[in-house]
Amino acid sequence: MKILVTGGSGFIGTNLVSDLLKQGHHVLIYDKQRSEAYPDLCRVADVRDKETLSGAMQGMDVVYHLAAEHRDDVSPASLYYEVNVNGAQNLVYAMEKNGVNRLIFTSTVALYGLNSGEPNEDSPIKPFNDYGKSKYQAEIVFNKWFEEDHKRCLIIVRPTVIFGERNRGNVFNLLNQIASGKFMMVGDGQNKKSMGYVLNLTQFMTKLLEGHSGKHVYNYSDKPDLNMKELVKITRETLGIRRTNKVKIPYVIGIMGGYTFDGLAKLTGRTYPISSIRIKKFCANTKISAEKVKKIGFAPPYSLGEGLKRMILSEFKKQSEDRQ
Repeated sequence: MKILVTGGSGFIGTNLVSDLLKQGHHVLIYDKQRSEAYPDLCRVADVRDKETLSGAMQGMDVVYHLAAEHRDDVSPASLYYEVNVNGAQNLVYAMEKNGVNRLIFTSTVALYGLNSGEPNEDSPIKPFNDYGKSKYQAEIVFNKWFEEDHKRCLIIVRPTVIFGERNRGNVFNLLNQIASGKFMMVGDGQNKKSMGYVLNLTQFMTKLLEGHSGKHVYNYSDKPDLNMKELVKITRETLGIRRTNKVKIPYVIGIMGGYTFDGLAKLTGRTYPISSIRIKKFCANTKISAEKVKKIGFAPPYSLGEGLKRMILSEFKKQSEDRQ
């Protein structure tokens, strides 16, 4: 197949492109950043440029749409909507212009909000931030595209937090704090987190090429879920770190500290590893149901614990040895 991957230079995109190439597909990356792994397959452009996007779409059989503004600290917040929503509208324009009728879109479980139990794909939508709101609006754009012709194929994947080697997101920051001995637990650590290892997610996403016409929505996470205490324990055991810091910070103090750093960020224009939204996300229960993934017969190549250990050893083993 000829496949366009928007956002293919990013963390998930790079791993997805690797899997697609191994399966013999012809891939074009469309990203505002040049791909370090596959520079010769990359067209550097922005999804806000609909004519350039349309040109890249020529001759494609299917599109994976990963391009998005997704960081917690995007400023101004209007960028979430310019890229995530207007980008979705431009993608629809490009697909219709080129007769492309198969789309696999990575949305987010942020649509369900925080502390929402264990939502499935039919649970109420109540996003708590601009990222989640803009992703949901993008879903609406694509739903409208599908409703105009039910012979089309629309697959929406809502991943939980995804981690893996060479990722520098929130999971990396947390593991880095644990590995460096600077970690302090906020709250009691019993809150559970649904997570997904990147090589499991991309294998699932390539399996979706087997799908036919129709609309399908899937949450994605690797099971069983871990709570924060279990995550910290796995990290320390993998690196051979004896627990030395037993301080726990009550949630109310942690969130006040987060708001303090929010204020500093506004005053200085700098970004800090601590913020109120990160404290809220850290202490929240963010479990999701991924039963639909199991029902279609997908078996991830790695367990959640194996994925964590692979990342921990890859990113932090030498750092831990140097400290000992």
